[in-house]
Amino acid sequence: MESCAACGKHASEVLKLKACKACKLVKYCNVDCQVSHRQIHKKACKTKVAELFEQKLYAIPGSREDCPICYVTLPLDSECCYRSCCGKSICYGCVVSLASTHRDRCPFCNTPDPRGLKGEYKMLNERIEKYNDPSAMNHLGLCLNSGVNGFAVDQRKAFELYQRASALGSAMANYNLGNSYFNGRGVEVDKKKAIEHWQTAAIGGVADARYNLGCEDFLVDIRRAIRHFVIAAKCGHDKSLHEVKNGFRRGLVTKDEFENTLRCYQTAQDETKSEQRDKVKARLGENYNRPMPPTL
Repeated sequence: MESCAACGKHASEVLKLKACKACKLVKYCNVDCQVSHRQIHKKACKTKVAELFEQKLYAIPGSREDCPICYVTLPLDSECCYRSCCGKSICYGCVVSLASTHRDRCPFCNTPDPRGLKGEYKMLNERIEKYNDPSAMNHLGLCLNSGVNGFAVDQRKAFELYQRASALGSAMANYNLGNSYFNGRGVEVDKKKAIEHWQTAAIGGVADARYNLGCEDFLVDIRRAIRHFVIAAKCGHDKSLHEVKNGFRRGLVTKDEFENTLRCYQTAQDETKSEQRDKVKARLGENYNRPMPPTL
């Protein structure tokens, strides 16, 4: 029978015990008992919280979303096009293949493309204000951070947009926040906060964030670095696979682990392939992995 970790009272239909919110290891009958037991429980709680975080950090992420048009798994973010009209991310294969039949219109919702920079800015702001869309916040932040698509550079505004999107649970916004803190874009350099945001993004399935964590860990704890590279490579991340290959050559990755990583990498790559995407990739060449303007 469960009992309060502080006073020993047993749980009953009348007395309901509540678990420690941080570690879930122990339960208390009230706040006073929790406060009185804090010093005794503090060390075990801290250890368990760290253990739970490690489990989350090194778990294999779930599968990515499908393209809303072709229903094939979306490739990595640099191979998708965000549409500010409907908030959908569409693969390059569909964007380019449908360009002739949806000229100057969204291939998903058929909304006319925004007219120029002002139109794009207005459409993104409408999604932000009307729908509180974290993807729109993150996309506008990217445009302002580096001045793509003709936007004036405003890294402080971009940082604030990333923060808003992060608070709404956007993994990509956490990745971009980490980049902002690491490089001092719109905020003072803070490597600790950069790593914290990259960790949140990695847990959310952003392979680029996990790769960054591996690079940061490489000179500190190479085993942790390899773990990050292996997980990211299994998700289809090319740079991470390259690091896993290097680790195998140096004896840091076992043969079984290397072969398993290669199989998972190939599976992840195959899940994103389609005849349509292959044709577009051949047509665009080296431009295939570059961010695509939303009005292409």
